[in-house]
Amino acid sequence: MSTKVLARVTRSAADLLMIVSAIGLLLMTLIVGWQVFGRFVLNSSPSWSEQSALTLMIWFVFLAGAAGVREGFHIRIIAVENALPKPRRKLLRIASNVVVGLCGLAMLWWGGELVVRTWSHVIPSIGLPRGMAYLGIPIAGALIALFSLERILDDPEDAFIAPELEEAV
Repeated sequence: MSTKVLARVTRSAADLLMIVSAIGLLLMTLIVGWQVFGRFVLNSSPSWSEQSALTLMIWFVFLAGAAGVREGFHIRIIAVENALPKPRRKLLRIASNVVVGLCGLAMLWWGGELVVRTWSHVIPSIGLPRGMAYLGIPIAGALIALFSLERILDDPEDAFIAPELEEAV
């Protein structure tokens, strides 16, 4: 698979992740709003609302985090990177993406283990397996690893140079 095809696929995946995450955030906001209305106006908070909101939050946080890796929104300090000569700068970016990719693989592995170990436990208030709530973790981990691989393969020579340092380089 060429890097252009991979970039097209991952861009579409990241866009879809952001849409799904936005819908999850919207649904969670509506559920929490209903919970507050039920508690303070009706004096009867719905039993399913808190666990539903928490489950949605796990999903949309991890999926949006994976999209953030694809878009390069993860936290990093570029001052050291910009102070290095071009060949070392590229090595530092590759090393950074390798570390992020390894974290994604760890999420895939241990998140998958968490899903398997908790699948038989049911969340009483919503009737879903507890593993379903955690399934977003290994999915996001796999996507983080894929997005990191793309960033390693498609790393242009002059990527991420701060504009004010561009003249000095």
